[in-house]
Amino acid sequence: MNRNIRTTLAALAAIWAAVTASAQFYPLPPPAYPGFTNFKLRASDPYMSAWDFGVNIRGRFEDKDNAGFTSAGQNRDFAGGRPPAGNGDRFDNNNQYFLTRIMPRIGYTDKWYQAFVQLRSSASYDDERGNNGSTLSGVPLAPIPGVKAGKSEQENDNDINLQQAYLAVGNHKEFPLSAKIGRQELVYGEQRQVGAFAWNNNGRSFDAARARYQSKYFGVDAFTGGVVYNDNGNFNKSHLSNDHFSGLYFNLTNIPGVTDRQIVETYLYNHNVDRDSTTEDWNGIAAPFRQPFIQDLYTGGLRIKSKPGAYGPWDYSIELMYQFGTINNRTAAGNAIVPVNTPAVIAGAKELEQQAYAAILQAGYTWTESPYQPRLALIYSYGSGDKNAKDGKSGTFQNQYATTHMFYGYMDLNSLQNLSDLRLAYTIKPTTKLTLALEGHLQYLDSTSDYWYNVGGVARTGGAVIGNHNGYNRNSTYSNQLGQEIDFITSYSPVPYLNFEAGVAHYFRGDYVKETFSKAPGDSKDASYAYIQATLNL
Repeated sequence: MNRNIRTTLAALAAIWAAVTASAQFYPLPPPAYPGFTNFKLRASDPYMSAWDFGVNIRGRFEDKDNAGFTSAGQNRDFAGGRPPAGNGDRFDNNNQYFLTRIMPRIGYTDKWYQAFVQLRSSASYDDERGNNGSTLSGVPLAPIPGVKAGKSEQENDNDINLQQAYLAVGNHKEFPLSAKIGRQELVYGEQRQVGAFAWNNNGRSFDAARARYQSKYFGVDAFTGGVVYNDNGNFNKSHLSNDHFSGLYFNLTNIPGVTDRQIVETYLYNHNVDRDSTTEDWNGIAAPFRQPFIQDLYTGGLRIKSKPGAYGPWDYSIELMYQFGTINNRTAAGNAIVPVNTPAVIAGAKELEQQAYAAILQAGYTWTESPYQPRLALIYSYGSGDKNAKDGKSGTFQNQYATTHMFYGYMDLNSLQNLSDLRLAYTIKPTTKLTLALEGHLQYLDSTSDYWYNVGGVARTGGAVIGNHNGYNRNSTYSNQLGQEIDFITSYSPVPYLNFEAGVAHYFRGDYVKETFSKAPGDSKDASYAYIQATLNL
């Protein structure tokens, strides 16, 4: 990005921060709108309300400097230089690219059933991502099957593919039980563990069967299926034969003195990946979405959230999670398994007992009498890290299928794994069409005996020797201070079917990052990010 433009954006962010007394916030999505086509059809013929015709078109330009989604990969985040015998793009941690996504849909809803089909074509232009096999030695690595340098496969799936196609049967006004089967999105709670991943150019869907029971006392969703893997140039499919994701999600509606003012939800998820998964063909699927760890992992959780207006201008939410079971995510020496490892390495990973925790605490205040509806919120997010790489246990909380972009910074440098994130958020709506947001993050590792994990849950590695100040590793003697991120976001909808969004962010590296590269060529540097996005809902 042009230096003058970056300076101007940073200055605007600083001015806004001063005006709003330095808070944190994020713009809410545009108001629910059926789409321009549906609006016109239903206005002329009320019987068309049973049909859903439309297409969602989105374009986004992103500029990342010194960290994020780059050709060099997460191992070079914040690195200030490259070895004397550098090997080109493997050490380039800057990236500017353009994303497009087109999603046409058709659906029909009757009293007792619903049918829905949604297609998707995603493309990435001038994107340098694609080869995450960087090394600090300066020696080019051999080509890695399925990881194509410069092909930007992470968010490139530009053939026409099937995003959703399902049949739902039931009517809870008439009968307590309903069912849905087919390719579908799964969204639960705040999407801290299971979400549609809408920020990503490809999104996320599952080949799944889901049943729901609802009574006046409680409701429960029961589902089983598998995530759909994006394979550019081929039909996207799940690996149901050896990669299963199942769960129960309860909403409790009749607890005296509690559910009159609180939403109470509890859940149990299971992710099971067997050893046969290492014999399947993952070559067309880019890291970090390819070959998952062998695991039989359970996540139990409780979520409590205040209902709108229950406490006047105040609101709060609490979410507690515990993971147990087994996971094969380390070698016998305690080193992290990463997506570019060979099937033999993944199959030979040591089985560990999972004992991990996560917690989300949030409190907010909205100035409801103001026409601008300003809201200030404080959010603390914690995901445990491993304390001992060789004790036969894994203490690293696993992020599963979260929509991570919503929570731990717009720069997408973290997931809820070995992380402590304190976030201050402030939003304000100067008009009904405009939302402004500013947020700040203070971030720490829970344990420096564990790795720092990127937004895809992949460990940052690259330092061949622990504690040599020349790359990421399990550097237990370093400070746990990752740094501070500041984000400024604006969202504007001039008409209901069109939305513009733009943001600028800066990450001030902490002592952990500085120590990581203190003896590396070029030392380390702060990172910056900017984007602009347009979404058209026809």
